[in-house]
Amino acid sequence: MAHLGFDDTDSRRGLCTTFLATEFVREFREWDLLGYPRLVRLNPNVPWKTRGNGALYLRFGTGRGTPCVVGEIGGEPVLAYPRGEGAPVDDAFEARVRRVLERWTDFDDPTTHPGYALLHRRPGPRLYWRAVREIVSIGEALAAASGCGRVRGYKEGRGRIGALAAASWRPRDRTYEVLAYRQRSRWGTPRDVDESSVVEMDRRFPSTFNNYDAANRHVVIAPRSPCPVLLGIRGDDPADLPAALAALRTEPVDRWLLYETNQGTDDHLVPANGGALAPRTSVVVDGVVAATPRTVLGGHVVFAVRRPRGDSVECAVYEPAKQLRRVARALRPGDALRVCGAVREAPRTINVEKVAVRSLAPGRRTLAIGWYEPPASARRHLSRPLKRSTARPRHGLVNGSTI
Repeated sequence: MAHLGFDDTDSRRGLCTTFLATEFVREFREWDLLGYPRLVRLNPNVPWKTRGNGALYLRFGTGRGTPCVVGEIGGEPVLAYPRGEGAPVDDAFEARVRRVLERWTDFDDPTTHPGYALLHRRPGPRLYWRAVREIVSIGEALAAASGCGRVRGYKEGRGRIGALAAASWRPRDRTYEVLAYRQRSRWGTPRDVDESSVVEMDRRFPSTFNNYDAANRHVVIAPRSPCPVLLGIRGDDPADLPAALAALRTEPVDRWLLYETNQGTDDHLVPANGGALAPRTSVVVDGVVAATPRTVLGGHVVFAVRRPRGDSVECAVYEPAKQLRRVARALRPGDALRVCGAVREAPRTINVEKVAVRSLAPGRRTLAIGWYEPPASARRHLSRPLKRSTARPRHGLVNGSTI
């Protein structure tokens, strides 16, 4: 099949790489989508990301099997098939890829460095695991995809890394997101998404997650950037998401597309109980609280955890994590924890994404044993919400396969 990965076409002032996916689907209507479109988040700590460091991947060919509806563009349903035969990866196909990408990329932004990969076979999965957990160079990405097909970059071409990494993802765990897009005349204006309908949708569709932050009365599904996205609903059951979208009261939806994603999977986390903490990685650290937490300027809470190897690492719960700071303030020396978070370079601290209280120091009953996380408005794309800990993901179209 024709494997198409692409990344870094947007900017902070507008456009969106997922919107480009809908344009590619429109462009190649004579071919079928094979499997769901994929939205693949990569290392959230890279310094040059635009917003969520997400890359896109599509597969085109002649479909086989029973299709399902995965979107609507131009008033027509978008179908995807569980398997099929590939479209040809030739000069004509690539010329159309370039034309669409060049039309919908913000080349004027100095931080935008697009890239695409048009492949007849995918790179091995090691590239994905490195790209979601480490910093990967362009040369390393190209070496991993040697002989796989055509790869092109624009300007510095950093988008080639994400394009190839997205193509190399073989899911161990997966979630889904339906993204609805705005009419072009409304881009850059305030979004009209009825808050009460989001609350009701969240109640009606328990397979969805990260919809609404009740504690802070914040609609999480609608972005704040001037991009074409109206909203995105995430969940474990792809069959629920179009109905969840239809249940909302919003401004008119121009188009929508249902993606298979690695969001909410914790794929970015690596154990780090031994050795130095590498900056710009996301880690899992076990240890005991070494000193009473302190609150610093800005409302951030900092505490030290002593690892099994004997050294201590500073952990910070920053102000945007809101209610999670109460948990951090209640910790005391001797409490045993598991901390998940991103390693900051300077000062070398762990930016806490979530924390498990595993046991309390003798004589304490202040906290319940278990996991704690920030409210939905402060969670990272890749961080697995506690709601998913008992979820049983459904794989819908592809029945759990990794085509």
